[in-house]
Amino acid sequence: MGKVTGFLEIEREEPRYEPASDRLRHFGEFTIPLSEGRVVDQAARCMDCGIPYCHGDHGCPVDNQIPDWNDLVYQGNWEEAARNLHSTNNFPEFTGRICPAPCEEACTLNLEDIPVAIKTVEQSIADRAIRSGWVKPQPPEHTTGKSVAVVGSGPAGLAAAQQLARAGHDVHVYEREPKAGGLMRYGIPDFKMEKHHITFRVEQMQAEGVTFHYNENIGVTRPLSELQEKHDAVLLCGGAEHPRDVGCEGTHFAGVHYAMPYLVQQNRLNEGESIGFEQPISAAGRHVVVIGGGDTASDCIGTAFRQGAISVTQLDIRPEPPVKEDKLSTWPNWAVKLRTSSSQAEGVERQFSAGTLEIIGNAKGHVTGVQCARVDLKRQPIPGSQFMLKAELVLMAIGFARPVHEGMLAELGADYDKRGNLFADTLSYKTSVPGVYSAGDMRRGQSLVVWAIREGRQAARSIDFDLMGATNLPR
Repeated sequence: MGKVTGFLEIEREEPRYEPASDRLRHFGEFTIPLSEGRVVDQAARCMDCGIPYCHGDHGCPVDNQIPDWNDLVYQGNWEEAARNLHSTNNFPEFTGRICPAPCEEACTLNLEDIPVAIKTVEQSIADRAIRSGWVKPQPPEHTTGKSVAVVGSGPAGLAAAQQLARAGHDVHVYEREPKAGGLMRYGIPDFKMEKHHITFRVEQMQAEGVTFHYNENIGVTRPLSELQEKHDAVLLCGGAEHPRDVGCEGTHFAGVHYAMPYLVQQNRLNEGESIGFEQPISAAGRHVVVIGGGDTASDCIGTAFRQGAISVTQLDIRPEPPVKEDKLSTWPNWAVKLRTSSSQAEGVERQFSAGTLEIIGNAKGHVTGVQCARVDLKRQPIPGSQFMLKAELVLMAIGFARPVHEGMLAELGADYDKRGNLFADTLSYKTSVPGVYSAGDMRRGQSLVVWAIREGRQAARSIDFDLMGATNLPR
């Protein structure tokens, strides 16, 4: 906890944003950090609430010891707070930026709509630790002689690789893209997290003995069997990238794209990488319609505005949620309520209970509009409620159904769960093929970065135990 009476004396405060008129001019992060003293004040608000629902499955999948490091920050012991934070989370500067903070939703003070600013404190600790040089490579004292292949360098793969390397194993990460990070690097816009944070961690892991192999699309550039023969264990963390089908006619028109290629190409442009085709997908000077109501849709909105869209309309098939939830029936769980992201606040028009009937195009084969209708609670169109939206760019952002089966997984031949994810339990993380494990979105389906880090850490522990007969890695 922090100061005994802190929650009574100090108001909740969050970092401010650059004005929209300024931040839309660039793709960089736009959060204005709180001063050290104000962060200390926020940590001081942490109360002795008896049962800290902020950590554990209700609030924090990686079990961050939130009251402990809040108290350490309040006491001025930032270095020990950083050590405590890193004991449960390999990459707190990632989660401090892009996690939606279920910990704050589960905070006891959220019963009064004034939760402790946990995410702000977490990011402040992580950033200060890196800035102060406290985050250093931790190479193992002894090596085990065992070799592990990790396929995919998203948060699950990176967390697992770092844990396994520190346990003394020879870890090789195979990544399809030219750089590590997975969708954190290529899917999440720079304005939410600049990519030098990932580069810093990759360099740290290389100093700890992790070897990265880039441009390796396992199942395409080389068979998975080669990794199985070469390494003592293989961990698959390839993510869930098979997009859901919008389920309407007209997706073939020029100017209609899935969200991920759109976001990836902008991040590649920001990094100075080749985008693989001559003409980038651009919202400049166009009326844009984004289909979907989640985080990916929000990322498309922010990107479109930065590219110079004339207008952006978001279609969400769900009914408009209440502005305020019923705390007594939802707390400490994540509540369904009206949330407005920073990108949505930049000027999007949001349409709720809006179903997409058809995407309309002209004789030249280019999209011109989206035919929509209001839907009922069963998501069926309401007669007489149709309306048309002008659209010169349509972005389909309705999430991912499962991992891609073609290639690596088809070669593996392991069991899937009923949703098409690679089957592995949450104790051993073993697939049905001996010596092959899976963690992150490839195993659990589309989820949060913090869940991926948790699964990567737990899978690393399971692999270490299986290879050595014992393990000191935390679960």
